[in-house]
Amino acid sequence: MTSYNLLLLPGDGIGPEVMGGVRKVIGWINARGPDTFEVEEDLVGGAAYDDHGASISDATMDKATAADAVIFGAVGGPKWDAVPYDVRPEAGLLRLRKDLELFANLRPAIVYPALADASSLKKELVEGLDILILRELTGGVYFGEPKEITDIGNGQKRAVDTQVYDTYEIERIARAAFELARTRQGRVCSMEKRNVMKSGVLWNEVVTATHADGYEDVELTHMLADAGGMQLVRAPKQFDVILTDNLFGDMLSDVAAMLTGSLGMLPSASLGAPDAVTGKRKALYEPVHGSAPDIAGRDIANPIAMIASFAMALRYSFAMTDLADRVEAAIAAVLAAGKRTADIAAAGDEAIGTEAMGDAIVAALEEAS
Repeated sequence: MTSYNLLLLPGDGIGPEVMGGVRKVIGWINARGPDTFEVEEDLVGGAAYDDHGASISDATMDKATAADAVIFGAVGGPKWDAVPYDVRPEAGLLRLRKDLELFANLRPAIVYPALADASSLKKELVEGLDILILRELTGGVYFGEPKEITDIGNGQKRAVDTQVYDTYEIERIARAAFELARTRQGRVCSMEKRNVMKSGVLWNEVVTATHADGYEDVELTHMLADAGGMQLVRAPKQFDVILTDNLFGDMLSDVAAMLTGSLGMLPSASLGAPDAVTGKRKALYEPVHGSAPDIAGRDIANPIAMIASFAMALRYSFAMTDLADRVEAAIAAVLAAGKRTADIAAAGDEAIGTEAMGDAIVAALEEAS
């Protein structure tokens, strides 16, 4: 029997609501054993700013560092549009990623059979879709310096964001991509903009060299990121693992989300490097969707991406592969039974709420047991 330590950071908007589904699944696991989870909760984002004037506190960061995994909801909303840039809600998430050195962001895009008709693309293009976008998360334009807006006179301002990558950053994310591909279909497509960006030239060179260093069994192709976006909506099933940088990964994963029918369906995992002694990775799991303040508090948000993110935690942080499979199978069973939240319901269908969807997934878990 093992007890693991989880830190839940529900955040803002619909974050606390969809986190409720994770609490239900954790409760079901703890009631069955033998392994259990000790849960602690804290504030992040706008909620943290309202409480103590920072988007995440040092004390919360200490808890995140000590936890076996962090489960994160969503942050932000119009309420905090006017707060200083350095303490905006999103800064809390960026600090978690940076301080925990979570360089590898895994974003699967899977089309459940029951939802093939919910995609914005034709059913035959997405039926059976199972791709994984691996996004570098701690480098690139989101963290590069200088990052500033300066007054250059004559009523003009200049904004600068800096795209920076070092060889080691590209190499470690490339190795992660090849190793993940070995557990899937064995194919990696690396996307960058080497035709106009020097960082893209280096990205291409390092990925190619890393592939030649022991990963020849994995098929590697390269594609310009804009062409990759086009191909994602033209023929998405051609891809297995898509490897890309921070900026392009952010955009392409949202495109992939809509292939599945809704942003509410897409989970993610952010992983650090294995510890040299224990082999454990720092990890944060979160849905790809935002805080959706327009529907917060109305019990209509889709909790599936949040629950599926916890399933990824079971798989990648706790090696509970069988249990992760069962949670994902429970989600599929609920959808196959015709249960839908408003975002994935067809016209004229009766939608269920956030709470009811979480209850239905736990009931499916229990029934399958």
